[in-house]
Amino acid sequence: MTGPPGAGKTLISRAVPSILPPMAIEEALDVTKVYSVSGLLPADTPLILRRPFRSPHHTISHAGLVGGGHWPRPGEISLAHRGVLFLDELPEFGARVLEVLRQPLEDKVVTISRAAGTLTFPANFVLIAAMNPCPCGYYGDPTHECTCSAVAVARYRQRISGPLLDRIDIHVEVPRVEYEKLADVRRGEGSAAIRARVEEARERQRARFRGLRTLTNGEMGPAEVHRFCEVDEAGHALLRAAMRQLNLSARGYHRILKLARTIADLAGSERIQVAHLAEAIQYRPRALQL
Repeated sequence: MTGPPGAGKTLISRAVPSILPPMAIEEALDVTKVYSVSGLLPADTPLILRRPFRSPHHTISHAGLVGGGHWPRPGEISLAHRGVLFLDELPEFGARVLEVLRQPLEDKVVTISRAAGTLTFPANFVLIAAMNPCPCGYYGDPTHECTCSAVAVARYRQRISGPLLDRIDIHVEVPRVEYEKLADVRRGEGSAAIRARVEEARERQRARFRGLRTLTNGEMGPAEVHRFCEVDEAGHALLRAAMRQLNLSARGYHRILKLARTIADLAGSERIQVAHLAEAIQYRPRALQL
């Protein structure tokens, strides 16, 4: 999410766990194991049932994020397993720290090697990142003038590498909240209603992947994408145009199909329609730029 300070990026991120479905017993056991070996399992909590939400500060070290130490212990990405990892002020994180996210985002595990041996920890998390559009935070804001030079804005955005951006499925701009919306007494859709739709979509995915090791659309490999993400001729034409105009990588192509499959599931559609593909495509960064 990209937007000016105070637009609600952090608030939205902290609300995400409230719309996620409850953990299955297998997921709860995996999370409990991670917290147990980390020494963070509360004495009065034999089984963790709530999805984790981890929000490390941008000053975190490499070992703190991915794990490490003389005898390796899980880092924040493993403590967020089956939950949410929220990285606020994304460009402020060290470049080396951010780059180590690339492998866990693909493989859903992190491997730490030491002289005494190699340990592998689970790291299947939902990554949510937030950032300002520039160092001062007001680039493109209609009411607040940006004080950054073009060079400063470009340098700020280049702190996040293209390969990492390519692994983020949804890029959205969060605009300034207008007074009328803040003062409106009408309540929006509650988390319970959204969570019900998410649970219905997850149930469709469980039925789809029954007998496979895959649990969600995001975990599909190329073979599953080819099998479960069929599109019609109009969809192929749209994807062909997107590949050409957005310079999509093979990874980006598969991620669009997986996201479109999820959008279709949320809409209750058995097939991926052109509208689902179009929505998934518009969430991609333009030429890997925010």
